[in-house]
Parts: sequence; C-alpha cells; structure tokens
Amino acid sequence: MATRRVKFGLYADAEGLARVGEIIDRHVASRAARITDKAVVRTSPAGEPSMAEAYSFLVDQWAIEHPGADPGERRAVELHVRLVCSLRTYRAVRKAVIRGLCPEGAGPHTCHVPWSAW
Repeated sequence: MATRRVKFGLYADAEGLARVGEIIDRHVASRAARITDKAVVRTSPAGEPSMAEAYSFLVDQWAIEHPGADPGERRAVELHVRLVCSLRTYRAVRKAVIRGLCPEGAGPHTCHVPWSAW
C-alpha cells in the first residue's frame, strides 16, 4: 500500500464541498482504501495563478449552466485528498468519484458542482 494523492478543482459553496466530500468518503469506504488527509485549499502558492484564475473555466461553466443565477458563496477551490491504497484501488476510487460528481452520463447535463480532477 502506498500513499496516493488526488486533487479536485471545484467551484463550490459549503453545501457543494460537503456533497463532494460525501461522494469521496462513500467511494473510499467501499474499497480497500483509507483517507489520511482531506484539505480544502483556497489560495494558491506565491507566483502561481490565483484559484479564481486557475479555475475560471469552472466559474464560466456554472454561469452558463445557471444563467442569471446568483453564485452565492461559491468559490474556486482545490480539494486535496491523500489515500493509502494500491494503484489499482486508487484508479477505481478516482473513477468512481468522477462518475459520482456527474452521475447523469455522457449526454448534456448540469453537474451539481463544476469540477476538474487530476
């Protein structure tokens, strides 16, 4: 078992962050993996683009999918998750979480929380 890391760029408010956290927790718990750290990063390191700049495409996506709606408390953030698991389990968890973030399938739809993963 090794420590592996996945990062999600999100445009979310507190409710959206909680939703994403629950999706991650559920898929990690269903496999032989363990979360060792989960952190929301709201600012970029010095010299890096700000979170708003780095994830401006997520802000734009939300605005297109919710025309005229007030974004409220939504902000561009990164969610960093460290897992202890095999590479195979890591890949399965990552794939399942991504499916959980936009469960409607491949056709046109609106995700609950605009996201990016790597």
